[in-house]
Amino acid sequence: MQETHQIAVFFDSYAVAAFVGYLLLLIFIGIYSTRFSSKGITEYFIGGRKMNRYVVALSAVVSGRSAWLLLGVTGMAYARGPSAIWAVAGYIIVELFLFLYYARRLRNFTGKRDCITIPDFFAERFGDESGRLRITIVFIFLVFMIGYISAQFVAGGKAFASGFGIEMNTGILITAIIVVAYTIVGGFLAVSLTDMFQAVLMILALVILPIIAIVNYGGLTILLNQLAAMNMMYIDPFAISTGAAIGFLGIGLGSPGNPHILARYMSIDDSKQLRHVAVIGTTWNVLMAWGAVFIGLAGRAYFPDVNLLPGSDTENLFPVLAQQHLHPVLFGVVLAAIFAAIMSTADSQLLVAASSVVRDVYEKIIKKGEQVSQKRLVLYSRIVVFILVVISLLFGFLAEELVFWLVLFAWAGLGASIGPTSILALYWKRTTKAGIFAGLITGTTVTILWYFIPVLKDFLYELIPGFIAAFAATWLVSLYTDADSDSEEAFRDMLDKETE
Repeated sequence: MQETHQIAVFFDSYAVAAFVGYLLLLIFIGIYSTRFSSKGITEYFIGGRKMNRYVVALSAVVSGRSAWLLLGVTGMAYARGPSAIWAVAGYIIVELFLFLYYARRLRNFTGKRDCITIPDFFAERFGDESGRLRITIVFIFLVFMIGYISAQFVAGGKAFASGFGIEMNTGILITAIIVVAYTIVGGFLAVSLTDMFQAVLMILALVILPIIAIVNYGGLTILLNQLAAMNMMYIDPFAISTGAAIGFLGIGLGSPGNPHILARYMSIDDSKQLRHVAVIGTTWNVLMAWGAVFIGLAGRAYFPDVNLLPGSDTENLFPVLAQQHLHPVLFGVVLAAIFAAIMSTADSQLLVAASSVVRDVYEKIIKKGEQVSQKRLVLYSRIVVFILVVISLLFGFLAEELVFWLVLFAWAGLGASIGPTSILALYWKRTTKAGIFAGLITGTTVTILWYFIPVLKDFLYELIPGFIAAFAATWLVSLYTDADSDSEEAFRDMLDKETE
């Protein structure tokens, strides 16, 4: 068996100090946010709808990217070259549309109807008195989010292993403990404030590292010439099949279906500020995507054989390249940036999953018609966050798939079920409750079946057929069923006040 070359791991006190300082700051933010987040579940889950445009923009962007960008896309660019750009172009375009149009309607409606969660939105939009629609959406959330959160913990374990030489399962456990600590204590405000700080770290790491690595190699021209000599694929963004390009572009269809992103739109203090959010968020998205792709390209030049990477795993490229080219303090910042990506997604998803259980199952169904104190709801929310972390941890210890693909599956499941149904609910008056049920079930079913049938999975990313099938099912069933009597009023509540 060929011996695998390993990059030596060194424990520099400066790198450790920088990383520990970052973790202490997160805990401080959590403690700082405790008083506000303990007021009630509106404050705990969506920050009392008082978040400003900068917090919303950066929080929405980084909570949607996760370790998939820093570890997955960098590894993909290493393996496939600049054609990896297709995997980021889709979500950048879609999220620009969401910021400019979709988010305003969602924020207006949820603010006027006092909706805290996405199931809340659907229940209000379609008069779900029985609670069946809520339960269906909560079930879909939990099925896919457990895997999504687990993937973040696994990514944390990888970062600890490649950066500090810590055993992977120990790294997974440490990651989970850090995330649960400030999420339980500080709620949405802590999550959003840490996301804002984490967004800055991610930009620094994704922009500084490729520039330094390219300069150290002798410049961009020399780097590209070396890549071309290895394989023209490494300098050609079009060295990809049409089906693969469509599949990667289709990744963007997941954004309107992932509730941890949608919660950011619901939290902004004024929906008119979302145009500014679009500029800030899109700029951040482009910069981070550029950095991830160029880290992969530089990494291929430095490590021409994948066996030169720890564990022969392309997802270890980012921390290893940083370790070789950055001062120990900056290396600590890069490790912090990886954890920023992990935590900004994991904490957001934990809050969404917990809100769906406490708000939509406990308060709105089990205790329907009863008064439940806000303190009790916040307490139960914190308990549910802890339980979800334990379940995700167990799943994470058993996970064998790469972070990139595990995240893409969860992203696809949520995107195919919630995405098309929420778009039609916001933009088509004729959408009915029966149509929404059809879309939710169809999107979820097609995604799962497509994923587990190899010939289909290899042909096209499961999100695309799932999204199309769910959209068609919602539309067709709505055409042949009666619309809700509240449809006209619901659409008025989606508009800005001056346009009503």
